[in-house]
Amino acid sequence: MNTSTVADKSTPYWWEAAPVKPLPRQPLAKKLDVVILGAGFAGLAAGMVLAREGRSVAAFDAMHPGEGASSRNGGVTSGTIRPDFATMSKHFGEERALAVEYEGKAAREFLYEFIRTEGLDCDFKLVGHFKGALGYNQYDKMARSADRLAKLLGVDSYAVPHASQRDYIGTDFYRGGTVRMDIGGLHPAKLHAELLRVALASGLTVHANTAVTAITREGDGFRVTTPAGVVQARQVLVCTNGYTDGAAPYLRRRLVPVRARIIATEVLAPEVMARLMPKLMMMGESRHLGFYYRPSPDGTRILLGGRDSSRQGDPAAPTLRLRAGLAEIFPELETVRLAHSWYGNVAMNRDMIPRIFEKDGLVYASGFCGSGVVWAPWVGMRAAYKLMGRAEQARSAFDFRPPAAVPLYRGNPWFMPAIIKGYAVQDQIAWWRTRR
Repeated sequence: MNTSTVADKSTPYWWEAAPVKPLPRQPLAKKLDVVILGAGFAGLAAGMVLAREGRSVAAFDAMHPGEGASSRNGGVTSGTIRPDFATMSKHFGEERALAVEYEGKAAREFLYEFIRTEGLDCDFKLVGHFKGALGYNQYDKMARSADRLAKLLGVDSYAVPHASQRDYIGTDFYRGGTVRMDIGGLHPAKLHAELLRVALASGLTVHANTAVTAITREGDGFRVTTPAGVVQARQVLVCTNGYTDGAAPYLRRRLVPVRARIIATEVLAPEVMARLMPKLMMMGESRHLGFYYRPSPDGTRILLGGRDSSRQGDPAAPTLRLRAGLAEIFPELETVRLAHSWYGNVAMNRDMIPRIFEKDGLVYASGFCGSGVVWAPWVGMRAAYKLMGRAEQARSAFDFRPPAAVPLYRGNPWFMPAIIKGYAVQDQIAWWRTRR
């Protein structure tokens, strides 16, 4: 069985309004100030900054620009950091943990202002985010976290008891939840298309379907080899994230590509959408293999995403799992037709936080851990300022040592199905212990 038996299309819903497409071939410069690997959110944001500062800069992408995670994600401006504050404090120190939390607020606010000032038409709406609690004990912990967030960062964040839950989401599956109003939704493929437009207008050259095959040190710069020819670059910035290949072996040993899948329903009746998503918020939960979901930008469909444990082809099983999750939350959608089911890679590292770092003269901006809508433009721009020696503008809590290499890993994530299975077991144990 393949996905086409349970969903009409295996391409992203986002490509209907903003299809990814090739760019016209550009002449290859012999020398450049900066070469960027990757023309997704991070690479384009960095390239725009560099080009506006007068640098000669080109971005190379092995696919159509944006064909990777930039146009395949859920379009939620969460800026989520996977480890909690206590875990970050233990691993990196309380000072850096606090800096990361403050930077999350700054990065979201920057993205919203950037969309406004650059006139990016990407269906952005600051609608807020509801996170469901699986049990009353989890609700108590989440409520305390929401209160701490409000006091620490001044974010409009609050608890929603079970009795008021249906004001936010039309289900009894959760036992209350929390809301934070600094998170919104957008159309990620439109955001990428608009960022590409702005970056090209700024003077960035983008070479589509032109993979970098090797980077070697040469004098005080680098020799960058591509199928279209060789470029001499003074500096190189790597922004490949979940699609990192052999051109960046040091990064590839530190980033694990993890499949994420999203389904989109058929168009639902207005009264159904009003009942299930009365405030049209972004939605989520806290299981390891939990779901994130949202209304489409036009408010006519529900999109739901989660982890995909498959590694080859386009099997139906992950789609069926998401469909079952949709029905678990919204039982009346048990027989709904799925219009789309698609997958893409997110990149995880052992620290589970984004990173800017330098190694052997190369600068890396990567590891967005499933929250690239906020982090990729932010980290890409900080890395661009780092290349230019602008210390104050480059300042970031994510600019420190490289993430540790993954043992016995060279680019083939053979261990992911076992890890996903382990998460499923942990979720089941947590469910049994949940006080509902």
